[in-house]
Amino acid sequence: MKIVTTRDNLLKPLQQVGGVVERRQTLPILANVLINAGNGKINITATDLEVEMKTTTVVDCDSETDFTLPARKLLDICKALPEESTIELNVENERVVIKSGRSRFTLGVLPANDYPSIEPSASSHRFTITQKLLKRLIEKTQFAMAIQDVRYYLNGLLLEMNEGLIRAVATDGHRLALSEAECVLGQETGLQVILPRKAVLELARLLSDSEDLIEIDVSSNHIRFTIAETSFTSKLIDGKFPDYQRVIPMNTDKEITADRDQLKQALMRTSILSNEKYRGIRFNFSSGLLKLLAHNPEQEEAEDEMEINYQGDELVIGFNVGYLIEVLNVIETESVKLSLSDSNSSCLIQNMDSEQCRYVIMPMRL
Repeated sequence: MKIVTTRDNLLKPLQQVGGVVERRQTLPILANVLINAGNGKINITATDLEVEMKTTTVVDCDSETDFTLPARKLLDICKALPEESTIELNVENERVVIKSGRSRFTLGVLPANDYPSIEPSASSHRFTITQKLLKRLIEKTQFAMAIQDVRYYLNGLLLEMNEGLIRAVATDGHRLALSEAECVLGQETGLQVILPRKAVLELARLLSDSEDLIEIDVSSNHIRFTIAETSFTSKLIDGKFPDYQRVIPMNTDKEITADRDQLKQALMRTSILSNEKYRGIRFNFSSGLLKLLAHNPEQEEAEDEMEINYQGDELVIGFNVGYLIEVLNVIETESVKLSLSDSNSSCLIQNMDSEQCRYVIMPMRL
C-alpha cells in the first residue's frame, strides 16, 4: 500500500501527538504511533496508557491499512526533509519504506493490533467552552501543581464546573493558584475532576488563543477534549482534592499594593544570594517601604528596597522567593495587591482590578 502526502502535512500532526510518547516506556510499542489509513486520510494516535492523543490529516492513499511506526524516528525524518517536499510511504509486510526526493528510509513496524487504546466509559457530562478560556485557566494555575508528591491528588489540576462558572485550582501544599471565568455550561453543577500533571501540560501545548470551541466529555474515570480534527483523552486522578476555599485568607487587615515589574525585578536580584535549597527571603513591610533581605550558608547577603503603597504597622515575614516570582509571571496588571494578617499567616496575591485569579503563599520561618 502507498501513502503520498507533503512533509508539512505529516509534520504538524506528528509534532502534536509527539509529546505524549514517553522516551522511557515499559512496552516497546508505546514508543510508536498508530497510523490508520483509508478514505483519503490517516489517523495518527499516540498514548502512554494514561493519556492518548489522536489527530487526522488528509493524504492520498490507495487502500486501507493499519500499522505502527517509531514516533521519534518518523518525526526526526520529517523535520530533516526540505520544506514542501513530497513524502511517499510504502507499507510492506514488516517495514515501511519512506521516500522523498533522493532520500530513502526503511523503518520497522509493530502490529497495529497490539497497540493499546484508552476506551472511556460512557460520557456523563458534556459541554463546550472556547480554547482561549481553557488555555488561560491552565496557564494561570499549572505552575502550582505538585511534582511526584505522595498525595497523588496534588500532582494535577482541579477543574470545577458550576452553572455559569468554570474554575481551575492547583496546589502543592505550600502555595495555591486559583483562576476562574464566567461561561455558560448548560446544566452542569458542582462537577469536580482532577487532571494528571502530564495531561495538563499536553493540553496547554495543544490549545490556542482562538475563540474556537472545544468539546469536553467527562465520564467516571476519563475526560476527553475534542478540537476540530484532534481528540485528547486522559485518565482522571481518583482522589478528593483538598477544600481549597479554607486556605484562602479572608479577614486580612494589611493591604499592600506595589508595581508588579519593580517587585519582580527586586525579588530576582535578591534571590541571587538566597539559600539555593530553601529560597527564603525576609520581607520587611513598613509605611511606604518594602525591604528585602536574603542570605545563604556562605554568609553572603543581598538587600534591596522599593517603594510600596502601604500604611500600617511594621510586618516582617519570610517567603519562598521562587513561589512569588512564579505568581508575578502570570499576573498581567501593572500593579499587584498583597493581603496579609501577620507573620504567621498566608499571603493572598491578586490582580488589582479583578478577583478572577487568586494566589495563596504560605510563610516560611527564617
